[in-house]
This record gives sequence, C-alpha cells and structure tokens, in this order.
Amino acid sequence: MILYKIVTSAPPCHSDGPPKLINVISPGSKKILFAACLLLCLVGVSAQSVDSVFVKEARADSRERLYKNIVRNGITKNLSFSLTDSTEENWMDAFYNLAFIGYKAPWIQNQVTTAFTGIEKRSVAFQRSLIALLYSNYPTGFDVPVFALLNQTANDKIFAMCAEYLLVAKPALQKDLWNKTLQMLRTDTGSAILRQLIYRLGNNTSNFTLPNLGDLLHQPFFKNAVVLFSFQRKNRDYPGIVLVRDTAGNFVKNEQDNFFAVPQLARSITNLPGYLSFGNTPQGIFRLFGTDVSKNIFIGPTPNLQLTMPFETNLPHFLNDSNSTDTLWTIDRYKKLLPESWQNYFPIMETYYAGKAGRTEIIAHGTTIDPAYYAGKPYYPLTPSLGCLCTNELWANTDGRRLLSNQQQLVTAIQKAGGANGYCIVVELDDKQQPVTIADILPFLN
Repeated sequence: MILYKIVTSAPPCHSDGPPKLINVISPGSKKILFAACLLLCLVGVSAQSVDSVFVKEARADSRERLYKNIVRNGITKNLSFSLTDSTEENWMDAFYNLAFIGYKAPWIQNQVTTAFTGIEKRSVAFQRSLIALLYSNYPTGFDVPVFALLNQTANDKIFAMCAEYLLVAKPALQKDLWNKTLQMLRTDTGSAILRQLIYRLGNNTSNFTLPNLGDLLHQPFFKNAVVLFSFQRKNRDYPGIVLVRDTAGNFVKNEQDNFFAVPQLARSITNLPGYLSFGNTPQGIFRLFGTDVSKNIFIGPTPNLQLTMPFETNLPHFLNDSNSTDTLWTIDRYKKLLPESWQNYFPIMETYYAGKAGRTEIIAHGTTIDPAYYAGKPYYPLTPSLGCLCTNELWANTDGRRLLSNQQQLVTAIQKAGGANGYCIVVELDDKQQPVTIADILPFLN
C-alpha cells in the first residue's frame, strides 16, 4: 500500500526503499503526547517504559521542518506548475500531501477545480488521485464534474470511485448510479470492482445480517494456525480492536488474565471503501505469514505483520498447504475457508474481490506518524494509513525514542500464540458510532 510523498514516487507500505511519507508535528507536541498517553491509559493499554528503539525523524524539530517542506514544496510548488502531461506527477504528489495533512486553502480549491479541465484526457493515475483527494478533503461540492467523468470513463476503477463520491455527495443519485453500474456490468461481467460497487449501491435494502460471531471465533476452520481477529465498525472513523487466537484455539490473555486486545485502526486516509485502491482495510480473510522490519521511517522500526489477500498469493500458500494441488482461485473456494453460517455473508468476501481487483501490500504495522494531524478525529491518537491495519505507537519529541507500542504488544502476543503463521480476519460488527471495545466481543469469547 502506497504511503504519502512530496516529490518522488512513494514506496509500498512494507517497502524497504527510501521513505517518502511526510511526517510532521505542529507546535504544542508535548501537550498532544501527554493527552495521547492519558487516552491510552483510559482505554486500558498500559504504557511501556522508554526503550532503545528510536526514530530521530519523530523529534519535534524534525517534524516542524518537514511540515514546512511539505507545505512549501509538496503542495504549493507542485500546484504552481501549469497542468500538462509532464507535470501530472507534480499535481498528483500535491494531491497525496493534501489528503495526508488535511490541508485546505481557497486557492487550492481553485486548483482542484482547474484539475478537472480536460480531465477525460488525463491519465487514469491522475484521475484516480484527484478523486481520492476529493473523497478525503472535499466530500461535497464537486458532484457536477465527477458525474461528468463517470459518464465519460470506460475504466471500472475510475467509474467506481466517481460513483462512491457521488453516493456521498448526492445520495439522490443512488438509483441512477445503480442503473449505470448494471449497464457497465453487462459489458464487463468479470469486473470485481463493479461487483463490489453494485453490492454497495444496493446495501441499504439488502438483508445482510451479521452471522453468529461465536461460529467465527471458535470453529477450528484454520486448524493449528494463529488467527488475528480485527473487529471494526462500519464507520472506520472509530477504532477497532485486535485479538489473537493461538494454535490450540484459545485466545491469548495478558498478565492480569484478561483477554489480550489493543486498539487497531483499519481506516485509510481517504476513507474510500476497501475494494478500491487507497481505500480502507477490506473485510475478510488475509494470510498471515511472518514479520518484517521496514526501513521506511514512517512505518517505524517495530516489527510489522506480513499479510496477503486472495489472488495476491497462490492458493496453496494461502491455504498453508504446500501439498495442495488446488491452484484455481474461485469464490466458492474462498467460502470453504469460513464456517458454514458465514459462507453466504457477502461482506466477508471483500478481501477476495479486492485481491481480484488488484489490491496488494496491506500489512499490519505500527506508526511514527504524528497524531497531531488528527487531533479532534474519533480515531485520535491512532493514525490512518492507506489501507493497512495500524496500531498506536508514541515517540518522545525530544529524542524520538519509543514510549509506547501497541504494535510490539501485538507481536509479542502473536509469538506467545505460536508465531506469525496463520490468518488475519477483519470483521465489521455494526454501525455504532463509537470505538470497538472488548465488551463488544466478551459475550462470544466466554
């Protein structure tokens, strides 16, 4: 999953390439750090003592310099170029940075309007970046040019992104969008993107009731495998939690004999749905296969968990069965991985369709991103990524040393459970406008 950048191309989320994501702190970082620590204590996550892990770029002075750089060069300079084929990438870099820090100004909105001039002749990558920015920073106000692009494009991803924007900006268009999507499906029957879009457009009237959660938690459908369960709200502005099941089918507990659980954010900075690039973490099954330490300073040095979706890896690897002769990915093969009561629950198929549509490089990692960007958001002090599962970490603004790491706690719990070899399952529980807590899951654990 791509991270944000200033000028050059950004690395994937678990890349070992040079970091390009701009991570900044604003004045008053000491107060923010204290507030974040206090909030974590209130939700029952114990703080760790300062350890030897550090990220020098997390210091307050470094973040302040980077913030000035991203505004001056990543946004202002890039958007000052006349928009041509040769400067598309500059504008796209600016779009990424605007979404990342939530930066707005009247002249920027004028430039965004300018970006729609001749939009049908722009590259698909440019169109995608522009719509992603709108979904993140301007959820209303651009319905007219977006609707025009939807009617002009033959690309299913651009069509879906436009439809998703319009579904938020102009809900009255839902029936029209449904009809247009059905028309697109007649000429592109195999499109995983359109398949997901038609479900979303009809979701208000579809009867998809969450199956029995206990069946998912306790049925040994992944025998002798470690399983991560990431429970989320439909509104990804609210953080979820992650629990760990060991190879014997028992849920890991902490030193106080309570079920281990830490907050985990499955929200993308764009908040696009999970089947689209740049979108939220999709619901469904991921293969968990080891840890890695990224050299990308904005993911940080804490071990991350490697995940893959269907189609991103071959079926024998996903099944964790090197002797399997079954190599053809089908939705029926995916369903067989689930308990019977879940096999007709369409929302849990999202990783299948996201993988088929080409999404890759979603992992579970920590963060060195400054939570100050998101002060006042429901997910603060957690920080969004571009589709990964992200746990909270806090870093000293004086020397960049690690003060607290939910990610390290998660990795330790997985080691206790038998190691990072198994599966991760992301499930949306309901549409309550509040964070998920262990109390939501306890009735199904005991």
